[in-house]
Amino acid sequence: MSEESEAAVSTDFDGDAARWRAVCANDRRANGCFVYAVRTTGVYCRPGCVSRQPRRANVVFFDTGTAAAEAGYRPCKRCLPSGRSRAERHRELVVRACRRIDAGPGRVSLADLATAAGLSRGHFHRLFREHTGLTPHQYERAQRDERLRCALADGAPVARALGEAGHDAGGTGHARATGALGMPPSRYRRGGAGSTIRFAVGQATLGAVLVAGAERGVCAIALGDDPDALVRGLQARFPRASLVADEDGFAAHVARVVGFVETPSLGLDLPLDIRGTVFQRRVWRALSEIPLGGTASYAEIARAIGAPGSARAVAAACGANPLALAVPCHRVVRSDGGLSGYRWGVERKRALLARERDAAG
Repeated sequence: MSEESEAAVSTDFDGDAARWRAVCANDRRANGCFVYAVRTTGVYCRPGCVSRQPRRANVVFFDTGTAAAEAGYRPCKRCLPSGRSRAERHRELVVRACRRIDAGPGRVSLADLATAAGLSRGHFHRLFREHTGLTPHQYERAQRDERLRCALADGAPVARALGEAGHDAGGTGHARATGALGMPPSRYRRGGAGSTIRFAVGQATLGAVLVAGAERGVCAIALGDDPDALVRGLQARFPRASLVADEDGFAAHVARVVGFVETPSLGLDLPLDIRGTVFQRRVWRALSEIPLGGTASYAEIARAIGAPGSARAVAAACGANPLALAVPCHRVVRSDGGLSGYRWGVERKRALLARERDAAG
């Protein structure tokens, strides 16, 4: 299972305030995310336990039942927090299915996966998407693409890499691989050699702005304090491509980005070349639907893409976003409204949100 999928545990319950709200609501979605213990009874419970609600002053939270037991608390006989919850059992079924797909390269049908899990096809399909953010088919396709990238990076001939990854070796498979890689497999095998990335750097009140693109559109927008560092970061991302400073060709793109930083109401309309995994692209598309002046939590984005258990994977996708502002990951906040990390600086994020709120009135 991918690292993002392994980490697909909701951040909706980070912090004592959010956890207490879950306890008050008997929120079963929180089962498996933490437990709470009551000092006066010496018992610890799942958040969804329907026992009498304790006083807040008597409650202490633990990440796991083991931690609560080590602190001297005993498990509740009603909700049995020392055993696996239904959500935990479901998560284990999904992990097993992902590992079976990861083993590839042969394709595994939805029917086979559902049978192995002991569930109906429809139930397993919904469960898989809830925990990973992807359908089984999308997850398998993403894993094939990743195997292809690894094989090509290791220097395998294109035809062999396609076959070992599970892609069709014919024209259809080649076209599919070209779309996934953002370039023909042969070029990817050469580390992007032969590709040309054009870029320009400008200056806004919040720092330096770099805009870069290839044939299909803008593939990178970066913010920072040091223009040279931004260029070095671009080179690290495309190590075998030819980087060409193109102040004339990209002046208009840079001006649009700087204009958006200074006056968010202008909007930011650029031709984009969005490169990422299936899950990342789904998250980034959802981010683009957050209105100017608005924010959403990682958990809300996870629910919006139909994967309520994948808030941590959503956070990882936000961190991997290569298109600052155009894909507005700065509009994503913690469940309590606080600002979390931002690839281009938390203070820059704070300033962007303040400007956008002012622009939205």
